[in-house]
Amino acid sequence: MIIDTHAHLDMDTYDEDRSDVIQRARDGGVDYILNIGCDIESSLRSRELAERYDFIYATAGVHPHDVKNINGHTYDHLRELLSHPKMLALGETGLDFFKNYSPQDQQKEHFRKQIELAREVGKPIIVHSRDANNDITSILSDHFPKDRSARSGIFHCFSGDQELADRALEMGFYISFSGSVTFKKSDELRTVAKTIPADRLFVETDCPFLAPVPKRGKRNEPSYVNHIAQRIAEIRGLTVEDLARTTALNFFELFGIGKEAKTGTVSYQIRNSLYLNLTTRCTADCSFCTRLTRPIVQGYNLQLDREPTTEEVWESIDDCTKYDEIVFCGYGEPTLRLDVVKEVAKKIKTAGGRVRLNTNGHGNAINKRNILPELKGLVDAISISLNADTPEAYDEIVRPLPGLREGLYDKVKEFIEESKKYIPKVQATIVTHQDGVNETKCEDMACNEFDIDYRPRRYNIVG
Repeated sequence: MIIDTHAHLDMDTYDEDRSDVIQRARDGGVDYILNIGCDIESSLRSRELAERYDFIYATAGVHPHDVKNINGHTYDHLRELLSHPKMLALGETGLDFFKNYSPQDQQKEHFRKQIELAREVGKPIIVHSRDANNDITSILSDHFPKDRSARSGIFHCFSGDQELADRALEMGFYISFSGSVTFKKSDELRTVAKTIPADRLFVETDCPFLAPVPKRGKRNEPSYVNHIAQRIAEIRGLTVEDLARTTALNFFELFGIGKEAKTGTVSYQIRNSLYLNLTTRCTADCSFCTRLTRPIVQGYNLQLDREPTTEEVWESIDDCTKYDEIVFCGYGEPTLRLDVVKEVAKKIKTAGGRVRLNTNGHGNAINKRNILPELKGLVDAISISLNADTPEAYDEIVRPLPGLREGLYDKVKEFIEESKKYIPKVQATIVTHQDGVNETKCEDMACNEFDIDYRPRRYNIVG
């Protein structure tokens, strides 16, 4: 199931066949549609649609094109509209300095006023931004301090650069991509789409505008959101199912609509790999990790009520041969449960599966022996978190637990070197954009000093 987070089904272009368009969305697996208000009249029409269809929700706001028409009663009308239980957000509001249908000073004035109203009534905002990056982030920063865990609203139909995306994310906004991400000349936009954290991502049609490839040139409609989802999934190395699951959870967390991800996940599929979640215990408290606050990966909640037994882990695997690989990787350190890793890996190999172990490289320190000979023949590939180029940066970012910290960075490097003797494929990884880390040196260390594969990744992108 997929969600269209921005549609304009109330527009007169749908007057002839609106019910058919909505039925096609249902038939196409669209779970929810958020219909967006652009002025008082369209906000009223959006509310009517939301009242008529159970899977349509609405917003109320005044688009920057239309703020020139705001009168003394507009904000009273907006306040009343936003009190409706199916009105999820204020918007769309924002700045458009490309077309300038309303004077720029009026756009900025009423953008501020609508933000203030949204804060007053406790609603997120839907932001329209075009050719106004500096002004829009300046105004937003007055109301939304830097807080990546906040749920401030959505930058809809995102067309900005990486800097704008990063500034929006810092203030707790989600980023939504429309059909423009499928266009031939949108390489830069696709690059940005690849970097948005999974827990901040949405897709939309912005219909009737911006129909995606292969429907470009036609009137857009919510069922076409599937083409956008497919393209975003391809860009990010995911399946459409991965993207749908993630964005559905994001919709629930922002608006409270849909279903919360269940806890207690033991095995979970991303792309064509199956991941095994053995524990939420870890020997580190990494500065970037949300293990204790939000243990979510691609729409799966990895919080465990208790650690699964060997039998429960094995029984959670349906068919070892159907996956590219089966990976020991959750929101904890698998080698804390080394016996389970070995027992389940043996069963997987016997059944014809391929095994990968994702680890922070503390296994020898944890178990007080060299565990790598015990993994020979059981593990086909191992991915080890290097995460820094110096011991000082490592301690600052990884924050090892007391009792392990002394000399741990060197022990991780020794673990990498030792892994090459017993594991056919060894990879070092880092989480990028960490203060105090020279990423070039990390790559040089992996490729030249260790002569292994190297993978830099932004946190929570693919999982």
